[in-house]
Amino acid sequence: MSSPSPHIAPFDYVVFGGTGDLAMRKLLPALFHRELDGQLPTDGRIIAVARGAMDEESYRAQVRDALDRHVGAALTDEAWATFARRLSYAAVDARSGEGWRALGATLDQHPERVRVFYLATAPDLFGPISQRLHDVGAITARSRVVLEKPLGHDLASARRINDEVGRVFTESQIFRIDHYLGKETVQNLLALRFANALFEPLWSSAWIDHVQITVAETVGVENRGGYYDGSGALRDMVQNHLLQLLCLVAMAPPATLDRDAVRDEKLKILRALAPIEGADVDLLTVRGQYRAGAIDGQPVPGYLSEPLVGTESATETFVALKTEIRDWRWAGVPFYLRSGKRLGAKVSEIVIAFKPIPHSIFPAAAGGVVPNRLVVRLQPDEHIRLHLMTKEPGPGGMRLREAALNLSFAETFKSRFPDAYERLLMDVVRGNPTLFMRRDEVEAAWSWAEPILDAWARDPRRPHPYTAGTWGPSAAIALIERDGRTWIDDHDRPGG
Repeated sequence: MSSPSPHIAPFDYVVFGGTGDLAMRKLLPALFHRELDGQLPTDGRIIAVARGAMDEESYRAQVRDALDRHVGAALTDEAWATFARRLSYAAVDARSGEGWRALGATLDQHPERVRVFYLATAPDLFGPISQRLHDVGAITARSRVVLEKPLGHDLASARRINDEVGRVFTESQIFRIDHYLGKETVQNLLALRFANALFEPLWSSAWIDHVQITVAETVGVENRGGYYDGSGALRDMVQNHLLQLLCLVAMAPPATLDRDAVRDEKLKILRALAPIEGADVDLLTVRGQYRAGAIDGQPVPGYLSEPLVGTESATETFVALKTEIRDWRWAGVPFYLRSGKRLGAKVSEIVIAFKPIPHSIFPAAAGGVVPNRLVVRLQPDEHIRLHLMTKEPGPGGMRLREAALNLSFAETFKSRFPDAYERLLMDVVRGNPTLFMRRDEVEAAWSWAEPILDAWARDPRRPHPYTAGTWGPSAAIALIERDGRTWIDDHDRPGG
């Protein structure tokens, strides 16, 4: 049985980009599930904002269709009727004055409520929207603004956006979202480390050989070719998602979970990351681009044949890299990161590879001793699995075998697994910024990533090709194997 949901204050949730893919696929289904769990206050409103003229009934019909696709059987007529009463629509042009006064008047009906402005728009609109909200007097002391990724294209643009939004919102009102931080398994990584005495004494270079972080997708760029071709895998995934996961793995124990304590420790890790620049870029990074291949037996096109992608594009769809953290806890421990599209499986996981035992007392006939590893699976089939050596059952003498202790959340807790957005959307209303990125975090991540991007931009060579449905270019294998290690694909192992 799940725990009771904490009380949520009455709110007005204003979703800019309310007809877009993110709103329909993630945000509104997340709010609907919170409705089903009884967490939304009776008088909370959800106000969708977009440019197109539309009446509310037409908008509600769009939302109903989206929920039918993404929520399924939970969408009963009764639940829909309750949720639909919250929904309204406002036609507003973010770049002009059209519709803003009407939106301000709607919000003024309840000036005492928490106001959340969720900007599910292009990042170049974050500043103009914030300024328009200020101009019509819509920003109150109980207002918050949510900024979706990507927050800029580089360090300079990230600073510009932060400056523009920061002119009208205080830093405590700004919630820079990374939905990976809201995943249940990521939260359990904190619980695993800091609520148990077992692991934290081993969580250092004394016991850990290396760390691997993989975020792999089987999909291509889908309908995002125009955006993706100007971004690439390093900006789209590594600079935010993977670095945030690295921080949670590597950070020192915070004094508390209050507000900035966790974010302070993450910032220390970002600032301690060894820079990758100059000749090290070629040595420590690999960029790839998928060619035509097959996913689940179905042929798929190469990246250069995707809609809105330039036929000569050098944008990377795969990144692998090696980095280190220059502090006392982690000195000498390599962190291997990889992420890409059109790979062999959809999987996100963190592998903590422990050092081998110093001496084996077992005879060769017993079999080899494989170093222990801890696997934190974020998706799919979220679990935490500890791989240990054990004796095979039976009277035939000592035969060693690797086995896993498995904490499967679906099997253990027997309840629906909430989407990351469900937690994060409610945390915004509560005013809890723990799982959101602070300005200095974002800028530290860009400062680390930018020398890699600059070096790639100057390099006339194209990204390494790889066939869709494989695990990336062979250069990514060489990156780790020249250190005497290999990528641990836990999902390919029996029971993985």
